Amino acid sequence: MRAGERAIEHAEAMVALERDVAISRIRRAIGEPGSRHCATCGEAIEPERRAAMPSARRCTDCQEGHERAGKRGW
Repeated sequence: MRAGERAIEHAEAMVALERDVAISRIRRAIGEPGSRHCATCGEAIEPERRAAMPSARRCTDCQEGHERAGKRGW
């Protein structure tokens, strides 16, 4: 096996490892209990949101802002 092929295999293995770690973090976060108060603004998280998304850590408004910022790359 040539050095170039080994480098490609190593890079592919690193990408796979990073993907697996990210998936594990997301699965853990989903399984963890959420909060009663928003991690961003400190206000109470709506009972309807907590019922629909028990792992929620932000109120609806702050979550929407967080997602919009993510789409812009912030």
